[in-house]
Formats: sequence, structure tokens, C-alpha cells
Amino acid sequence: MPDILPSYVQGSWWTPSDETDAAIVRDASTGEVVARVSTKGLDLAAALDYARTVGQRSLGTLTFHQRAMLLKEFALALTARKQELYELSKRAGSTVRDSRSDVDGGIGVLFTYSSKGRRELPNSKVYVDGPVEPLSKDGSFLGQHVYTRLPGVAVQINAFNFPMWGALEKFAPAFLAGVPSLVKPATPTGYVAEAWVRILVETGRLPEGALQLVSGSVPTLFEHLRLGDLVGFTGSGSTAERLRQHDSVQTGGVRFTSETDSINASVLGPDVAPGSPGFDAYVKQLLVELTTKAGQKCTAIRRAIVPEGVVDALVDALRTKIDERVVIGDPHAESVTMGPVVSIEQRDEVLRQVVALEAAGGGILLGSTAAPDVVRADGTRGPAPEGAFITPMLVGFADAATPAAHDIEAFGPVSSVLTYSTLAEAADLVGRGGGSLVTSVATDDPDVAVELMTRMGSFNGRVLFLSRENARTSTGHGSPVPHLVHGGPGRAGGGEELGGIRAVLHHMQRTAIQGSPEMLTALTGVWHAGAAVQNGRHPFRKSLAELALGDQVVSASREVTLDDIEVFARFTGDTFYAHMDEDAAAANPFFPGRVAHGYLLVSWAAGLFVDPEPGPVLANYGLENLRFITPVSPGDTIRVTLTAKQITPRETDEYGEVRWDAVILNQNDEIVATYDVLTLVAKEPTRV
Repeated sequence: MPDILPSYVQGSWWTPSDETDAAIVRDASTGEVVARVSTKGLDLAAALDYARTVGQRSLGTLTFHQRAMLLKEFALALTARKQELYELSKRAGSTVRDSRSDVDGGIGVLFTYSSKGRRELPNSKVYVDGPVEPLSKDGSFLGQHVYTRLPGVAVQINAFNFPMWGALEKFAPAFLAGVPSLVKPATPTGYVAEAWVRILVETGRLPEGALQLVSGSVPTLFEHLRLGDLVGFTGSGSTAERLRQHDSVQTGGVRFTSETDSINASVLGPDVAPGSPGFDAYVKQLLVELTTKAGQKCTAIRRAIVPEGVVDALVDALRTKIDERVVIGDPHAESVTMGPVVSIEQRDEVLRQVVALEAAGGGILLGSTAAPDVVRADGTRGPAPEGAFITPMLVGFADAATPAAHDIEAFGPVSSVLTYSTLAEAADLVGRGGGSLVTSVATDDPDVAVELMTRMGSFNGRVLFLSRENARTSTGHGSPVPHLVHGGPGRAGGGEELGGIRAVLHHMQRTAIQGSPEMLTALTGVWHAGAAVQNGRHPFRKSLAELALGDQVVSASREVTLDDIEVFARFTGDTFYAHMDEDAAAANPFFPGRVAHGYLLVSWAAGLFVDPEPGPVLANYGLENLRFITPVSPGDTIRVTLTAKQITPRETDEYGEVRWDAVILNQNDEIVATYDVLTLVAKEPTRV
């Protein structure tokens, strides 16, 4: 009997002393026992407390960028050993192609969050949300929204179909936010989760308490959760609803988000004719969604919604592709392109749902509920009674509005085919699913896309428009990407996972802070106008090690002449009338007459504040938030105040980024322009 699957809690591997009630997990193709699973005797309360104390402390010492760099290390460690993970995943019925969506997909999530964390988050521990809000006329009282990490543990309850990608899509943003994770994988594929967790533990780079794994059931988990904890759940809608009703969620302040079963749709536009490239792309996409992971995907196409008169062409085209490309069998055989569902129990459940669809008026248009002959691991073909194999199936309905077609999900290689006559009817059919993770639309007509999106957008977390322009580059109907939100309304659970930095902020609390400029500068790590400044040595002579928030330079003044304006106009070609025609400019409600170009003023401002000698400032790489406030007329003078606003060292380079607050004023102390200057500055003083 294989060893019992261990959990990783409180910094070490744990197995129960009493294994009598352990669940048995079997190979999806052969029925061979793979592992036994039990949590009998596991102290969940202690594991959660360990995360809230040790995990919070170790992650709290790190900045966003430092956590992001660790995510990259984890991704590299998993990449180096992904062949092991591919082999292990075959026991769950995954082909190498399936494993790429799970194993490589999970690794890709880590790489993406590492990159986005370093590009889009500050190298600090607080995230500033939006601009400052002035709350007093004299600027002494300000408001600012900030995000700080939650003080608890992120409990991640995952589904069986994606033991890596589904877990890492939750772990990565939680880790980047600085919140420790307790991962609870589904039992049928928990051994894959144990493998990737073990790889990360073996790197020796996991902050203590940042990641724990519970291999098995957690019946008392919610009794131990409290305010500051959060739960991310992926699984059935009925289980999600039961968990959502727990007192810890209802009145205890525990955050709960879910991603649940979804009757996703794919609409074939009326402009896409059988035999066209768009039709072929639609059929190919349907094939992929039916056969990848044997259809066991929360994002798989469950309803193919097509124009009336197209069903026969669709079935024929799909049958041809299945005959050409689909080989069902044990993933250990090289010729196999579609494996079994995860277990005999799951196979029987899928078939029960197909029977229910038939009882509601559906007819099998393609495939069969009979057990197929399959390719065995040794390459021979024949029956495999111990395997959980199912053929791809299409179920047709004469009445597209049949409730069962929009409510019953056979979580396997099964889709229903429904027809429509108008775009309004197609959108109505999409909405009958009660809320979906994703709907795709195959069309080359922007008007079709606009009408469908207008009518059905609110029923979906994501909508993919497949056209001739992106048929080859599209990631596909069923492939969420870490940059965009993954979730959906209604039946789909109502939550949002992934979504770039949005997912990180799910694990943080947004708070409105109010106070003086000095106090907000200290709290946010961003200088606010009115806070203390230091005038002395030019800040461009200071390295990051020497530079401080509030370091400032105030320039001399420079007069703007009419000749300056005309030279700039001729030199740049910008002869807009406000700069060159006195009468036309005076007739403009915004100008008193001819005025200087805004970009002339910004260029001059640089000349006024720049220290020209070589030094720690290595490059100017842009400006942001430029606003022109007061026009400058010939005879006016301007000066600029430049203040160190935000300092962001880069973890992997010998330089960092400095954001400078730039304000151009005229001779009357009126603000002419405001903007942020971005520079790259050496970390250490320049050695000559």
C-alpha cells in the first residue's frame, strides 16, 4: 500500500498516526492505488495560528519587490522539475498537453505576478490607491486611500482539475500581498499539490509560515477562522453556498470568494458560415474545450449556441476533427491525446448528468455513453473497465430554452448544442446560464460583437471575441490569463481571482487615512506637498543611499519672450494658432492672447532644474500626470520646484527609480504646470 500523503504544517511534514479511515486515491486510467489521504489528528487551529504569527512576521519583513523576486525563484524551481510533475499528473488522467495548461499555467502565474509586482507595485509595504484628496483650503489636512495587508491567513480550497494552476493562481497574489497561505487541495489530485509544495519547500527560500498544505478533509476549519482571514474557494456551487452561510463568514468578518461551476457558452456569429476560417476556428475551439482535461474545466464550453441551420455542419465538422485528432487512453501511451476523467466516481457522475439531459429532451448528436475502447499504457487497444474513460459528446435540444440545457453541467467532455434566430435570442440564451465565467463569440462583424456584448456582458466575468485577426494568437475560450480577472457573476460564484494587481488587493484592506502632509508622507512613503523639505545640496548629486523624501531644488526664473515662442514654433513645426496668431488666440476662451507652448515650458523647466555634471542620476525615463494650469504670455517668467516624491530601489539592479514632484510657477506664484519626473538613480555614490 502506498504511503499516506503528508501535510506540510507548522514548518514540517506531518502524517497521521492513525490511518484506518484514510481515503484511497486511484490512478484514473488503471484503478491502481496512488495514495491514501487522511488528516485525522491534525491540529488545524495550530496551523492557522502558525500562519497568523510566524507567517505574518516573516512575510512582513519583506517589501512587495522582495516577495516578487521570491515568486520568480519559485517559478524557476518548478520549471526545473516540471517533467516530474507531468509524469505525476498522468496518474490523474492528464496528457502532457493537459499538464501544460496546469503545470506550465501555474508556473506562468508565478512569473507574471513576479513581473507585475516589480513593475506596478512600490518597493515598500503599503500600496497607495489614487491621488491625494485635499480636505482643507490651506493644504494642512489631506486624505489618501491606502492598502495594507490583512493580518490573518489566506485559506485556499481548490478543485481537483487543476492542482497546480488552480492553487498557484491563489497563492501568488496572496504571497505578493504578504499574506500566508494554507492550501487545501481536492483529495483526488492532492498528490500533485503535495509534489509542487515539496519542491518549493526544498528550495529553502520559502519564508517561514508563508505556505502550509493540508492533504485531506478539513471539517472543522471554518470554526477556527476569524476577522482578518480570507477564504478562496473553487468547486461546486452547492458547496460554496453552504460555506458562505457559515457564521464565520456571515457575522465573523471572514472574507469569502468563490469560483464555482459555470454553464459557459460559445456563440457562433450569424456572419460566420460553415467552411469559413471563422467556422473552422470555432470548431477547433470547441474540440479543445471538450478534450482538454477531458472537459473537466470550470471554463469549458457547456453550450454551443449557433444559428439555425448550422447544427448538422457543426456536428460533421467536429466529428471529422475528433476522428483525426482524438486518441482516448492512458496518458502514459505517447499516442494518447485525451485521458480519462479523474476517477470512476467522476465518470459515473458525468454519465448521470448526460442521462438527465436526455430525460429533459436532449438527444446525443455525437459520441456515446458506452465505455470506449482505449489505448492502454503499453500501446495496446481494448476495454479498460478500471479506467474512467468517456468519449466526447454533443447533446442537441430542439427547444433551445429547455431549462436543463442551461442548468445541468456534465463536468466532463460534454457540450449541448442550441440554436438561435436573432442576436437578441442568442444573448438571452447566454443569460439563461445564470452567470458564467466566460462566453466566447466567433464573429468578424464588429456590429455583431457590440450588440452581443451590450446584451450579455453583465452575465459574464470574461468575454472572448474570436475573429480572423486573432484566431492564431488567441489564448482560447477556456484559458484565463493572470493579467485579467477570473471569475463571474451569479452561478459562477460572484468572485474575482487573478486580474493582475487587483488580485493582490483582494488580500489587503483599503483604508482612508486623514492627516497632515507630514503624517501622510510618513504613512505612505510618498512625499505630499506641505510636508518638510530639505534645500541644500542639489538632489541630483545624491545617490539613493543619500537621497531622502522632500529633498528639493528651487530653480532660478526665466523670462518667456515672443521670440522664444516663434523660434520654438518654427523649430518643432507646432504653429498652432494660440502661439502664432494674436487675434485668434485672444478669441479663444482659454487664452489672453498668444501664449507659450506647454512643451516649451516643460523643456525649459528641465533646463532650470537639471544639474548637468555626471553623477548618480543615470537617465530620465519619462514624465507622468502632466497638467497645464495657467497660460504663460510673452513677458511672463517661470521657475520650477522639484522635490523627491518617491524612492524605489530595484532589487536586482545597482540603481532605482525616483519620482520627482515638479511644479512650474509664474511671477505671480500661480501654478503653470504640474507633473511627475521619473529618473533612474544609482544606489551608491558615484566613485570617480
